[in-house]
Amino acid sequence: MSSTAASPAHRVLGDLAVPRRSRALALTVDAALVVAGTALVAVAAQIAVPFWPVPLTAQTFAVLLVGTVLGPLRGAVSLALYLVLGVVGLPIFSGGASGSLFALTTGGYIIGFVAAAALTGWLARRAWDRRVVGMFVTYLAGSVAIYAFGLPWLYVSLQGLGPSVWHGAMGYSSLLLATLGAGFVPFLLGDVAKAVFAALLVPAAWKGVAVLDRRARD
Repeated sequence: MSSTAASPAHRVLGDLAVPRRSRALALTVDAALVVAGTALVAVAAQIAVPFWPVPLTAQTFAVLLVGTVLGPLRGAVSLALYLVLGVVGLPIFSGGASGSLFALTTGGYIIGFVAAAALTGWLARRAWDRRVVGMFVTYLAGSVAIYAFGLPWLYVSLQGLGPSVWHGAMGYSSLLLATLGAGFVPFLLGDVAKAVFAALLVPAAWKGVAVLDRRARD
């Protein structure tokens, strides 16, 4: 799992915390980073406006930040750990939920978190996170990955609940409009705002790293 052998051009921010002098120590730090990423996403999941069927949370920002900072492997493992811990019963999904993903209208989004972390980490390995535009695109790409899993799952979930829910209770004229109206459109503005924030935050962190590197060489 360790990325300590990555060249400077292919480092992610998480690599800076991993010592190179001992493989055992490096693996220990890698594991700690994975667990820390899981914990961050679990906490962010509880910062939520309880909309239904998809709540508004700080979770997606945390997911994509974890992927970007930890890289594709550690990021994906961190989010897979989040998924597994929630499924086995820890109340770490949004609103303190846990258990089978099939019981959740948001189960597809949670699966999408793993893919999104891997994708944003892959882009970060290619230095997309070191420039404002690159980080903005990285965040949007990760968001697309989440929706790619979340929206079909939501569609099937609402279909199973029947027209009395998506038409009668929610007021949509079609299942497709209900899926987009409840699981996509309300989050677009927030996604763009989070992408802008990430595009300012992560490249700024890399600039700080560059300053420290120059000082260390002087």
